[in-house]
Amino acid sequence: MKVGALQITRAKKPSRKNRRTAIIDIGSNSIRLVVYQGPARVPAILFNEKMMAGLGRELSATGAISDDSFKLGIGALKRFHRLCVQMEVDAIESFATAAVRDASNGQDFLAAALKIGIDTKILQGEEEAELAGLGVISAIPEANGIVGDLGGGSLELARVENGQVTDRYSFPLGVLRIAELRAKGKDKLKRQVRKMLKTTGWPKGVEDLPFYLVGGSWRSLARLDMHDSGYPLPVIHHYQMEPSRARRLVSRLARLDKAKLKAVPGLSTSRIPTLDDAAWLLSFIVRYLGSSRMIVSAYGVREGMLYQGIGKQESKRDPLLMATEDSGASQARFPANSKLLGKWIAEIFSNDPVEWQRIRQAACNLGDVAWRANPNFRAERGLVMGLHGNWIGIMGPEREMLGQTLFTSFGGGAKVFPGGGKLADEKATERAICWGLAMRLAQRLSGGTRNPLEQTKLRKVDGRLELSMAADLQDLYGEAVAKRHEQLANMMNLEAVLVTV
Repeated sequence: MKVGALQITRAKKPSRKNRRTAIIDIGSNSIRLVVYQGPARVPAILFNEKMMAGLGRELSATGAISDDSFKLGIGALKRFHRLCVQMEVDAIESFATAAVRDASNGQDFLAAALKIGIDTKILQGEEEAELAGLGVISAIPEANGIVGDLGGGSLELARVENGQVTDRYSFPLGVLRIAELRAKGKDKLKRQVRKMLKTTGWPKGVEDLPFYLVGGSWRSLARLDMHDSGYPLPVIHHYQMEPSRARRLVSRLARLDKAKLKAVPGLSTSRIPTLDDAAWLLSFIVRYLGSSRMIVSAYGVREGMLYQGIGKQESKRDPLLMATEDSGASQARFPANSKLLGKWIAEIFSNDPVEWQRIRQAACNLGDVAWRANPNFRAERGLVMGLHGNWIGIMGPEREMLGQTLFTSFGGGAKVFPGGGKLADEKATERAICWGLAMRLAQRLSGGTRNPLEQTKLRKVDGRLELSMAADLQDLYGEAVAKRHEQLANMMNLEAVLVTV
């Protein structure tokens, strides 16, 4: 089922190759503007800002958006609209969720937004659940489990499998409502939540499947867990936790004061007041569902909205390869030859597992991204691009492989990058170093151009690493090329041999 099209406000339309789309997300707790540019399958974020308006803060007590929150929200929309004009976005897509949907003065809020120039669609609960599910599928194509999107006013659950969203549910269990429910007694709240979850028919058929976390409060919980566990990456997407960690977070938050929470890297201070309630709900749900693990998704409703608008063929493209190809092409010295580079080194790594092959190609896609950097820092530049890049469709160990490959390719040598080897095992790290040395050889041989790679070949033959070329091309095999050929051969326990044909 495809969610109904959003109202689109046209902004000044510049002549630009990459379309810019602004999405304004009017939630129960926060209002956020995100400006995207590039392919809808893997959009780059040009700008991201939220304002904690708390539209749903007094909803349970009064049934309406408070005057203060109303004013804060409209003020945020005025700023966001002006920014969109200045950024020359092609279109503004705006949607509102539970607070505006349920508030007695919700339509007044939408009318005030329209006067600013922002035409907003109210998403119904099941629509919101479907978009959250599509967002997770966009970022994690193999997703198979339950998506939980926790907002300020509601909780959406969606079953995802085989690239599709099936069952969709919405419950009035947002973080701004849970505290009031808990105050009536934990046992009563448990019974109420259990009764709501029973309407889904789960856990039948979903035991031992992942639970995908969407929403700022749950992502903040993951930040705290990353900090507690000493996770070596600051990247939240695809971070995984055992179900027992949810219960541990409940206990942990009971002992932590705000000062210590504020010291946690990446944890938004505006989320701190709701973390305890978010942790309690998460712990209850994963126990009820019998979830195998919890997986954080950086993508949610906004990205699901972009994803639902693309065609079937584009939706099936690998998001990691698509994003790295787009990023690499924009930074290459010469017309991008990433596919040729990947093909040139592929034969000597023909026994790589399928899941490694795509990481190797992603590295080749980024094989020319660091040339503008100071020569002394090119390896570090490559490492940052691979390890910390805004990539999706990639897990922590694979990020280490990607970062290691680029670190090596841009001059880091055959050593493990500082702090590396914590997520990827020794075999994977060693393979990534070999990929990097092969890329480094190819780039030195060709100078980043196509013809030398098209006219030469690298292969393994009987304990030798042969670089073959026509006799009239031998001038390309200079001292620097020979040195890199030798380094790669040694790393692979082979003998470097030049073959002229």
